[in-house]
Amino acid sequence: MLFKSVKKAVKIIFLTDLIQVFMLFTKLSGLRAIHTYFICILIALSSSLVVFSQDTEDQDYFKELFIRNEDFIYKPNIKTVLLYKAGWEMSQPIIQLNTDDKMILTFDDLDADDKYFGYTIIHCNANWQESELKQNEYIDGYYEDEIWDYAFSYNTTKAYTNYRIELPTDYLRLTKSGNYILRVYEDENKDENVIFTRRFMVLDPKVSVNARVNPTSNVADRQTKQAVDFTIYKNNYLIPFPFEKLKVVITQNRRWDNAITDLKPRLVSYDKLSYDYDDGNVFDGGNEFRHLDIKSTIYQTENMKNKFYDATGYHVFLLADERRTFDRYTFQEDLNGKLYIEAENAGDANIEGDYIFIHFKFPYKVPLVNGNLYIMGALTNWQFTEEGRLTYNFQEKAYETIMYLKQGYYNYVYVFLEDGYPGADITLMEGNHWDTENDYTIFVYHREEGTYYDQLIGLQFLNSLYKD
Repeated sequence: MLFKSVKKAVKIIFLTDLIQVFMLFTKLSGLRAIHTYFICILIALSSSLVVFSQDTEDQDYFKELFIRNEDFIYKPNIKTVLLYKAGWEMSQPIIQLNTDDKMILTFDDLDADDKYFGYTIIHCNANWQESELKQNEYIDGYYEDEIWDYAFSYNTTKAYTNYRIELPTDYLRLTKSGNYILRVYEDENKDENVIFTRRFMVLDPKVSVNARVNPTSNVADRQTKQAVDFTIYKNNYLIPFPFEKLKVVITQNRRWDNAITDLKPRLVSYDKLSYDYDDGNVFDGGNEFRHLDIKSTIYQTENMKNKFYDATGYHVFLLADERRTFDRYTFQEDLNGKLYIEAENAGDANIEGDYIFIHFKFPYKVPLVNGNLYIMGALTNWQFTEEGRLTYNFQEKAYETIMYLKQGYYNYVYVFLEDGYPGADITLMEGNHWDTENDYTIFVYHREEGTYYDQLIGLQFLNSLYKD
């Protein structure tokens, strides 16, 4: 804080001296006609620079403290955060209320020591804003707990500590359905020392959803986009004001930046609500995901150019990824952006999987000037991360970045994030095809009369390849 104040003072002193020197020069030279004009400009400039400096510092300050209700890692020593429904490591973290469903949370601390990590759970509304519920209204038991199950890495070049917990526990049970944020923190400081946050949902099934992926009604987009048409069946559940109290969200391949929200039913009848839109439920088809196989540190796999080991650790250089915007569609089995942690010749990849520097390269003749190019997938938590942002190498005429990843199998795509826009464009680098195989999830939320929180009352998974 002292350093910032000194910098600001130096800027003010420098500009003040500049004004005084200019005043002396204009007086001696007799240029009185422009004297007042330029003095006003310099004073305005000095004020603007001071304000700009102050605003920039304040923005950086608040940015460091801003806790997001989304999947986000706040500390660089925390890697490979996974939260999934017990039984399948690539499943979404969605459990059913009043059942024995469990979620598994694992993550690595690259500091390789043992720390106190605690967690708490925050209930959110359908828009992922903190709900009005108090913790005692949705938690039965303790409001926070410690993550006590950890193990040190074994036989790896990069030392780390792997933490694991099963949720909910006997001491912390959830009593309401809806959206939740799992907030993990260090040193018992749950407000100022958060290390990561993760979304999860609790389902209380009261309605059913029948959905299908169809070609869009717009003829011009039929070869590039996919429409998700669906019907909600009430199953005798009372929904008196569906246009006001019902909220539907559709996600594609677990992306939240391009999620479709606030869809209203087009047709309401006694037992069902129809959501058959012309364009309100349309997604870019995208392309099949690219893949990266680093399960082994011994042999080269597909898409590897070369690899080596030095004092910093393992390095893998991938073959240059080419732009696919205008390529013909080719079906390829993929994980739709997910990842799977696995290390060959290791008994337990959680503590025996090594970390590897992955060098990505994407040739492009000229740099993009109105946005940034990112790698997106589960390997970046479906976020626009600094590690996933590619920088332009003018000498190579290519975008490049390095990511530090744990051994496993990864899917990814290149997306363009235009300045000022929250959602990324997959079209520029990957292209769009109606035929692309994509996963979709439909979430149905309802706020009952007399309540002040959103229940998750319906859920449907579907895939564009399977029509029935």
